[in-house]
Amino acid sequence: MSRAEETREPRGHHQGSDQAPVASVQPAGVPSQGPVGLADTPAQKVLRARVREACAAFGDAYWRELDRQRAYPEEFVRAFSQNRLLAALIPDEYGGLGLPLSDAAIITEEINHAGGNAGTAHAQMYIMGALLRHGSPAQKRRWLPPIARGALRLQAFGVTEAAAGSDTTQIRTEAVRHGDVYVVNGEKRWTSRLQNSDLMLLLARTSASPPGDKTRGLSLFLVDLREAKGAVRAEPIRVMMNNHTNAVTIRDLVVPAEDRIGEEGRGFRYLLDGLNTERILIAAECIGDGRWFIEHARDYSKERVVFDRPIGQNQGVQFPIARAHIAVESADLMRRQASARFDAGVSCGAEANMAKLLASEASWQAANTCLDTFGGNGFAADYDVERKFRETRLYTVAPVANNLILCYVAEHVLGLPRSY
Repeated sequence: MSRAEETREPRGHHQGSDQAPVASVQPAGVPSQGPVGLADTPAQKVLRARVREACAAFGDAYWRELDRQRAYPEEFVRAFSQNRLLAALIPDEYGGLGLPLSDAAIITEEINHAGGNAGTAHAQMYIMGALLRHGSPAQKRRWLPPIARGALRLQAFGVTEAAAGSDTTQIRTEAVRHGDVYVVNGEKRWTSRLQNSDLMLLLARTSASPPGDKTRGLSLFLVDLREAKGAVRAEPIRVMMNNHTNAVTIRDLVVPAEDRIGEEGRGFRYLLDGLNTERILIAAECIGDGRWFIEHARDYSKERVVFDRPIGQNQGVQFPIARAHIAVESADLMRRQASARFDAGVSCGAEANMAKLLASEASWQAANTCLDTFGGNGFAADYDVERKFRETRLYTVAPVANNLILCYVAEHVLGLPRSY
């Protein structure tokens, strides 16, 4: 007997039977619960069921048609605003659900697991992090309640520029103070959902960086796009998935000084504070995508018959699906560890970055496996595989490239010399 067989849990097998030992089977659509201490709590199981019920109203046909039209998921966002799931991280005193990040990650995971795209959800959740952590009491009272009830949308993040991608300190957009206002000029790139957002979190340079600290001199602003009056112009960038991203030109935009988040010149540090949230939420989405791909590959391989047998009976088909499943479940353990550490208020930068890398690579592995399993049908829009395939590919390069995560781990975890 092989070691693989020795570790099985027999069910309905006795000596002399012609029935082979059968391992216990995880129910379809039910994610593994992780080791003790990282499993879903009873409340999280209720939340997961609630999100699945909400997602049931927006099936594959809904997302497929949006992709065909390159349209914004207006009905989805409206529904998830009304049920306050988009306000998961907003404290209940401001009308939100006041949930920990572990719970918010369940929301983004299940949206993607259901075949959707949680971009609108994760954007609002992590973009508002700067406001939650560093906004003044007056700013929170002004902005958070209408965001929580869906009257305002904060889904646009103006950070990246053509010459400042991973090296954010190189941005050239300037905000010059004139009394009680700043006048902003510059250009941004890859600013998503601008046309569908009322507010934009904007990073701009307010002063030159002092010698030895290039992170100083950048400031964060919460821009009310409804009052921009033509000072903000968006040029859509057509990409391979339905992402609504733009090149943005800002000319003489007047921003009240009271709309600056925190201290002048410390915007980069405030930006870093929200990155762990971003990494963990993206990891959760990738895990949802990975499970979608694995379940579809599994089901199709059972149903598709070639040469008088289901293709899933062949190890050449089984093994890649099994490997993808193992990769996704392993990434989920790191995601759970990262979010647990975040909620406990302890350092989680390494775990958040590793979770994002593992989950995005696992999802991409699952996507390729699913496409291989479907063969030619995987390229047909009606099967939705090609749509999800295009969507999940983004997360190996954004919002942070996986190679940059490797640089971070090498330097900050392993103590190797800085490589860039």
